[in-house]
Formats: sequence, structure tokens, C-alpha cells
Amino acid sequence: MDTPLITGVFALLLITISVLQPIARRLGLAPSVLLAMVGTLIGILATYLLYTSHTDALNEIAAVFVDPPLNSEMILYIFLPILLFQTALTLDVRRMFEDIGPILVMAIVAVFVATAFIGFALYPLTSLANIAGVSLLACLLLGAIVATTDPVAVVAIFRDIGAPPRLGRIVEGESLLNDAAAIVIFVIILDILTGSQSMSASEAFIAFVRSFIGGIVVGTVLARIAVALLPLMRDLPLAQVTLSLALPYGTYVLSDQFADVSAVVAVVCAGTVFNLYGPARIQPANWRFLHSVWEQIAFWAASLIFLLSAILIPRFVEGFTPIDILLLVVVVLAAFAARAVVIFGLLPVLSKLRAGQSVNNRYKTVMLWGGMRGAVTLTLALSVSEHTGLGEDVSTFITKLATGFVLFTLLVYGTSLKPLIRLLGLNRLNALDEAVRTQFLALSLSDVRQEIEDAAESYHIEPRVTKKVLQDYEERAAAAAAETNKLEELSDWDRVRIGLIALADREQQLVLQHFHEKTISGRSVSRFLTLTGRVGDLTRSDGRSGYNKAVRKPLKFGFGFRIAQMLQRRLRIARPLANRLADRFEFLLVYRILADELIDFNNLHIRPLLGERVADILQDTLAIRQDETMQAIDALRLQYPDYADALEDQFLRKAGVRLEETAFDNARDQMLIGTELHRNLLRDVERSRRSSHTRPKLDLGLKTRELVSAHPLFADLPRKRQKAIRRMMRPQFVTPGEKLIRKGDRGDAAYFIASGAVEVQAPTHNVRLGRGDVFGEIALMTGGRRSADVFALGYCQLLYLKAHDFKALMEQHPDLRDHVVSLAQERQLMNIDEPEHDVEDPVFPVFTKDDPDTEPANDEETPATEQPEPAGSEPEHADKVNAASSDTDPELTESSKTAAPEPANDATAAEEPAIEPSEEKITDAEGRSETSEPETSDQAIKKETASG
Repeated sequence: MDTPLITGVFALLLITISVLQPIARRLGLAPSVLLAMVGTLIGILATYLLYTSHTDALNEIAAVFVDPPLNSEMILYIFLPILLFQTALTLDVRRMFEDIGPILVMAIVAVFVATAFIGFALYPLTSLANIAGVSLLACLLLGAIVATTDPVAVVAIFRDIGAPPRLGRIVEGESLLNDAAAIVIFVIILDILTGSQSMSASEAFIAFVRSFIGGIVVGTVLARIAVALLPLMRDLPLAQVTLSLALPYGTYVLSDQFADVSAVVAVVCAGTVFNLYGPARIQPANWRFLHSVWEQIAFWAASLIFLLSAILIPRFVEGFTPIDILLLVVVVLAAFAARAVVIFGLLPVLSKLRAGQSVNNRYKTVMLWGGMRGAVTLTLALSVSEHTGLGEDVSTFITKLATGFVLFTLLVYGTSLKPLIRLLGLNRLNALDEAVRTQFLALSLSDVRQEIEDAAESYHIEPRVTKKVLQDYEERAAAAAAETNKLEELSDWDRVRIGLIALADREQQLVLQHFHEKTISGRSVSRFLTLTGRVGDLTRSDGRSGYNKAVRKPLKFGFGFRIAQMLQRRLRIARPLANRLADRFEFLLVYRILADELIDFNNLHIRPLLGERVADILQDTLAIRQDETMQAIDALRLQYPDYADALEDQFLRKAGVRLEETAFDNARDQMLIGTELHRNLLRDVERSRRSSHTRPKLDLGLKTRELVSAHPLFADLPRKRQKAIRRMMRPQFVTPGEKLIRKGDRGDAAYFIASGAVEVQAPTHNVRLGRGDVFGEIALMTGGRRSADVFALGYCQLLYLKAHDFKALMEQHPDLRDHVVSLAQERQLMNIDEPEHDVEDPVFPVFTKDDPDTEPANDEETPATEQPEPAGSEPEHADKVNAASSDTDPELTESSKTAAPEPANDATAAEEPAIEPSEEKITDAEGRSETSEPETSDQAIKKETASG
């Protein structure tokens, strides 16, 4: 075809796409629906102009539309990687992981269910209709083609009506992953159907899993390589965008042509990884620029692929017969039934299994009716029509029904979705949402009024002019506040919830502000945005208890931290643990700053609007959050004070760099300095920024040499003896609240405390041990079981010896053995609850073979405790413990000197408050139970808020 002609047609399509956007908004239709309608009309008109005998003037242009210069493979290669990558790039991936259960069910299980339902429903009818050559595999192939959903319109409507963001994430996640699943199934069935491969059902399933997992591996590796290259282009945003554009295309080609894995899965995974790690390697302004460019590219790609596919619809449905209509009805009913089974059958099972939060039935109905099909289905149908390995009857059968199904979903589901939403009442705000809206309106109007007053004063506008404008805003703000207060159905708890929602939304704004000012690293901003989103969602659904649960969760030690800790213990790989601790340090520092700013926001903005009582409750909630954050920071600071100082120094330097840059920008805007001088100054600022963004490395201090030489038991030993001991010792890092020894277990190791403090919890008493102490040794010497639980009170650095190494150490070093035996005897004296109880030597003869007077040992290791001594005397070991708890040991904070918490299942228990006030159950306005003191007093609300 003529190149200028193709270029002109391309320009015409772009004009059509741009003009249809405002028309779709005015008509209240989804743009994809209008594009399908217009594309179909263009296809019909082009077919008429090409084959009519009335004129041949437009034949050349019509031929471009009837037989476009792009085949299905070109469309997939050009447009699909862009669409998949951009969708993955814009998703809140970390929030998606919270609903990974429902997403996987909707994206993968639903594809299998739809394929099976449609295939097995159609196959009996093909025999009755005498359609030659259409086997069960051909029907299943059709099912795989129409199993892909295009929920763009649904998501847009959700946003318009203010649906929960979680619902939008589920639908978007479904769209992203079900394309991958459906295309993998499509390729496997097509290969079997055309004879390219011969495999059983089990082999097909294995091929599906291999293709899926292989795509994940390829996409992850290529994306990590691309992310690693981004810092080389730090000041070149155009180069960064170009690299990001090359990533999906390179991933798609490599996966499809060379690695023989799912190219769709690989691109989705590459976009997800790039989205997770890219912000940490790109400056905030460059990341926003990259997103803007990708949004434009994806808009072109989505619109063009839909329009081009729709233009081919008249060709696909040519020769539609009554039997085809019957078959189409069967496809529609089967697809509808399959989706209903998944949404109303499997999703409730997930919620009962606690694999995902429940979804309201009204929203399920919208999801069911919103299963529209789009460009991917049409493109796969086009590929079937072009495949030479399929018979003409089979390809015609598949393309007709697939195209007819797409048209049905767009014209029926797409046009009736908004009326359905209005019928279900989802377009109306409930009382709480209305109160939130008016509250934010009042806050905004108050802020605007203040800014106008400041501007009028700055510009010397006459007070009589200003007064009229200010009065208008005062009246509007007062009306909004009065509307909020007049909502009688709102309980006190709902008012508190309104305030907490305001705090959650404000925190998200503060995170973005810090990120813009570059005081929060890209490494941390995605985690903070995920956290603030979760806080907002849980506050809206569960109120105050949801807020407290969400803000306390990041203070706990997650799965990744435990994996890093396991690597350090089992494989002696300390770097992941050091990185996790460094991330925790940085996170807690910013988390504390955000809490401070939220307290100011509560006093300045929420208190005037919601009143003193609600503001005081919010203040108490924030104060508790701040205290818990400070406790976590202090625990780390005591273990690594120099690193804490370095991080705070870095934060101040980042703030200083931002202030410098702002000052230089203002000077340029005010024409105080020229452009060249401004650029010169910014180069200096950029050098300072690079140095301030280089995070200091955290040394865990787990080098065995230093730990052994610093331990009081080994400090005075000769170097050769220390070296021999080091060969046996292994360093171990433990977190607050971690259970080190479990009562009833067999003794397998002894622990030497290099720094930190632990607590031995016996049934009747507890005792604390600090730096220089040993625990766990008695069970090794007696051969008995552990008689107490031992918990870490703070971050601790331990040296541990396995049982056989401990025995060898005691045999090789008699003086050390005697000292440990002496400690064990003192411990047993301290452990005795009854003074008249006889004391047995706690050491096996194998350790005391030089002492013939040694008696058989007690088989229980009991923890140390404070034991009544003769008047005027104190146990020597008690002095040592006290010294370790106060002077020598930096971990023993004020919080650790109180009663220890109950034993926990994992290390995360250390972050929960040790003591909770007594509480009663109350029910809020929506019927949910919340924990509180009697709700008749303001003090009760505050007390419940403190308890979470």
C-alpha cells in the first residue's frame, strides 16, 4: 500500500479517537463502547465503498480499512506489550498483594471455569447443528478467547461513584492477569488443535504452569536489569522513559521467540517489578514524567487497537445465520453462569477462609454485569481467522461467535451498567460518606478563606471588598459544618471515624509532600503510600480499631525480616538483615515525623470542626501511636546509636538541599539571578543531593572476633584460647520479644549474651540477664529439658554454642568450665522457691570428672530469680544482673524494666502493648462491635481509643 495513504489514514484514526472522548463523556458512555460503535460503522462504510458500483473514487482509502496492513501478530506485538506494561506500572502492587486471593481467583480460576463452561455448553449444539470439523477443543478454544475481560469502563464508573479503591484493585488485577492466563490457555489449545503438539490433560496443565512460572522468571530478571541501569540516567528523564519503553518490547520478544514462556506473563511481571523498584532509582519529578508519558502512550495504544479491531467486526460477522444466533445465546449464558459461579460461589469461600475480605453483594452484581470483552478478544479472534492450520469452518465458527460476544457485552453490558448502578443505589452516598464529604468541604473552605484573607492583605485590597468575599466563604464553611453536625444518625464513634479518615488522607498528602521535597527516599515512599492506603481502607471499614490495627502493623517484624534473620543464623549471610534493619530505622524516623505533623493537623484543622471531645480522642490515638513508634526507635537507637545519628543527620541534609533548591528557584523566578547562574547553582545542589541520598551502611556488629573478645567470660583469656573458642561460636541477632528457649524442649545450645538483655520466664517468677551472662547451659549439663521460656527484651547480639561444641569447650578449658559451673550453681540457688529444698550439683560428671565429690545433677534447668538471702547479704549474681540491666547493657530501656509481656507466637509480639485496659463490647451505628468502656462518658471513648 501507498505509505502516504497509510499515514493519512493513521492521522484520521487519531483525530477520530480524540473527538470521540468528549462525545463519550457527554453521552455518559465508556469510551471503549463508543469506539466499538464507531469502528464498526467505519468497517461497514469502508466495505460498502469498496464493493459498491456507484463510485470507485474512495476505493483506495476503503481498502486500507477493509484489509488493514496489520495482521493479528503485528497488532499483538505492537500494542499488547504497551497495554500490559502500563497497567502494571500504574497499579498499587503492594496493596494488590493484600487481595491476591480474590484477584487470582478472578484472573486464573475464572478463566478456567469460563473456558470449560463455554466449551462444554457449545459442543453438544455443534453436533445438532451439523457444523463440520468443530470438535470439543475448538469449543474450548472459543471459551479461552472470550474469557478475557476488559473492565476499563467498569473501573472508570467505580471511580465516578466513589467505590472502595479495593474493588477497583480487584477488577484491575483481574484484567491484568486474566489476559495472561487466557492467552496461555489459548496458545496451548491452539497448538493441540492444529497438531503442533500432542499432549494429555495433565501434560497441558504442566505446560501451563511451566509457561506461567517461566514468564515470571524472565520478566523479573529483565526488569531488575532495567532498574539497575536507571541510576546511570539519573539526570536524563528522556533516556529513562526510552529504557522503560524498550523493556516490555524486549521482554515480549525474548519470552515468545527464544525462552518459550508466556510473553504476556513476562511483560506483566516486568511492569510489576519496575513499578516496585523503579521509584527508588528515579528522582520524583522524573518518575512523574515517566508516568505521564506512559499514560499518553497507553491511551494511543488502547484506542487504536480497539478501533482497528472494531473495524474488522463487519468482516467477522458476515453471513451470520439463525443457528449462529442460538450459539451466541449459549455463549452469553455460559459465560454469565461461569462468572456468577466464581463471584457468588468462590469469593465468599475465600472470605470464610480469611484469604480475602468479603465483597458486598451489590458490588458483586456490578462485577458480574461488568464482565465486558474488548480488544484482546477481537485480536485473538483475528489470529484464528488468519491461522492456516485451522479449517475454514472452525475459524469461521470461532471468529463469528467471539466477535458477536464482544459486541453483545459492549452494547448490552456497557450501556446498561450505569442504570444498574443507579438501580442498586451505589451512586448515592451513605450518611457517613456524606459527612466525610461535608467535613472536607468545610476544611477546604476554611483554608481557602484564610488564604484569600492573606492575599488581600498582601496586595492591599480594600477591607470592604475583602469582607464580602470572606463572608461568602464563611457562610459556605459554616453551612458545611452545620450539615455535618446535623446528621443525627452519626454516633460518637462515627464522628471519631470521620476524624481518623481525615488523618489518614492527610498522611498520604504528607508522604507525597515529603517525597516531592526529597526528604523521603524512593525506597520508602511506595511503602508509605501503601501503608496510608491501608490505613484509610481499614478506617472506613472498621473505624477506630481498623486505624489502630493498620498503624501498628508496620511496627511489627514481617515475614521478610524473619527470612533475613534466618539467612543470618543458618547461612551466616548478614547483609539482608542489615538492609532490613536500616530500612526499619529510616521508616521509623519518618513515621515519627508524620505522627508529629498529624498532631499539628488535628489541633489546627480537625479540632475547630469536630469539637474538643473528638479531637482529644484523636490526640490520644496519635499520642499512643507516637509512643509506640518512639519505643521502637529507642530500642534500635540503644543498639546502634551512631547509625541513628547518621540517619537524622542525613534527613536534615536532605531538607537543607531542598531548601537550597527552593531558594535558587525563587531567585530565578524573581529575576534576581540569570538562567546560567541558576543552572550552575543547581549543579552544586545536585552534588549535595547525591551525597545526602547515599544511605550509610549499618554494621550489625556480628563479627565473632569482636564479640568473643568483648565478652566478660572470654575477655581475659589468651588470644590462642579466644581463637579456639571463636571456631566453635556462632553469632546470632535477635529481635525484641523473640522466644529464644521454649519450656519443655530438649537443650540443644547454650547462649552467651554479648549485648542486650533477656528475660527468663518461670511459672512463679522472672529474672533478667544481661551482657556477660549465659543461659541455656544447665539443660546441656544435666541432659534434661528446658524448664523455662526465655525472651529477648530488646535487640540482642548473642554467641551460641551447640551442645557438642559446648561439651568440648568445657572439657578443653577447665577454668572456663569451673566458671560456668559456678554460674550454674548460683543460678540454681536463685531458682529455688523453697528454702528447705536440697541443692544438687547441676553438672554432669563428664564436666566435673576431676571433682570426685560431685553429686548427680538435677535434670531441670530452672531460670534465675530473686531468692531470699540471709539478712545483710545479696547474691553475687543478682548484682551482676542489675549491673547488666542498667549500666553495661544499653538495651535495657525503661520499657523493658516493666513486667514482660505474655509469651508470643513470633517476634512480632514485642511491638504490641504489654498491658491493655479492661474493655467491654459496644456496637457502632453500622452494627459492628467495637471494644470500649461504657460509652456514656468521654473518658470511656478515650480509654477505648488507647486500647485500640
